[in-house]
Amino acid sequence: MELAFAASVYPTNVKRVIYEIRPHSSKLVTNKRRSFHKKFLCSVAVAPDRNRVSEVELENKKHNLLLAVQDTQRGLAATADQRSIIEEALVSVEGYNMGAPLDMAVLDGTWRLQYTSAPDVVVLLEAAARLPFFQVGQIFQKFECRDQLRGGVIRNVVRWSIPNLLEEQEGATLVVSAKFDVVSVRNIYLQFEEVTPVFQFKNLYFLTS
Repeated sequence: MELAFAASVYPTNVKRVIYEIRPHSSKLVTNKRRSFHKKFLCSVAVAPDRNRVSEVELENKKHNLLLAVQDTQRGLAATADQRSIIEEALVSVEGYNMGAPLDMAVLDGTWRLQYTSAPDVVVLLEAAARLPFFQVGQIFQKFECRDQLRGGVIRNVVRWSIPNLLEEQEGATLVVSAKFDVVSVRNIYLQFEEVTPVFQFKNLYFLTS
């Protein structure tokens, strides 16, 4: 990190002098040396850590995105204005490190749905809101790709229930598995393989394939 010392008030008949201290050096380096007989103030400018600033900005953008999706019931109750704000916040997050290759180690893991505009998911949320005997619990996407370079396995997990018949919220689990290949920094290609429903009745468990 370099420190630049600049005179903020200096004699009008003398040129301004900039001093720089090089890292790990106690020597004061300047391109000119002049002796001033008048007192003047000095200000110190510290070059910011750009990586640290970028990380803070990214976390702020993520926070703004999460705030934007609050109170939308995972997208079901989002208004047109909310969707516009969410889209802007999403583009802002995606703009960070744009063009960098997909990091499989970061992608690997289980991700919980916070918001969606996908019709095949929204229809489930709409059904749960409309039908008193149908509940939709947590929805996840699980990526298995830690040691892969260009793809892996993705599992869409939907937990749902029918009150009085199945355990609430997690009485049944629908798992849709697929292989995926990275085709660009923003897109993956899916090849669906199997659907596995799991039912958890009151004190009973059933697995079908």
